[in-house]
Amino acid sequence: MKLVIIDYGAGNIKSIQFAFKRLGCEAVLSKIPVEIRSADKIIFPGVGEASSAMKMLKENHLDRLIPTLKQPVLGICLGMQLMCQHTEEGNTKGLDIFKTDVKRFSNSVKVPQMGWNIIKDLKSDLFKGIKEKEYMYLVHSYYAEHCAETIATTDYEINYATALKHENFYGVQFHPEKSSVAGEQILKNFLEL
Repeated sequence: MKLVIIDYGAGNIKSIQFAFKRLGCEAVLSKIPVEIRSADKIIFPGVGEASSAMKMLKENHLDRLIPTLKQPVLGICLGMQLMCQHTEEGNTKGLDIFKTDVKRFSNSVKVPQMGWNIIKDLKSDLFKGIKEKEYMYLVHSYYAEHCAETIATTDYEINYATALKHENFYGVQFHPEKSSVAGEQILKNFLEL
């Protein structure tokens, strides 16, 4: 299986590569459109700030490529947020794959949300073998609003969409690569989609 991690200068790539290596799958890092298109599965990572990340995507023409992909794509953290319509972070237009917007948590809670929190209302093969209220690791100041594509939720100040799915596109706000055994199971499930 050919697994490609989209390389656009945003993201903690090494931990994702190590997580897949533990599952017996070598992940290739690439920003070359033909190589990305030829992958069986694609990871769209992201750690950083939305407007500068979108600028890097545009510089490599990946903003036009990603929405056209037909194989399973998993957006992680900022990767998921960039797949939404719009994010308040830097007033940034997203890739419009998920029909929802990304908002900032208010100042009435500690921002960013950093650490372990539960996911619930699980609705996808992505969560096969994952129990309701399983703990996942999160680090984020912005969240995706609920929409028809919500496949998991988390509570922090409000209840929000912590995972989304539209056709072949999946997104998770949490970091499965840093979420111990349960996170590894989600990555394994993604490889088996």
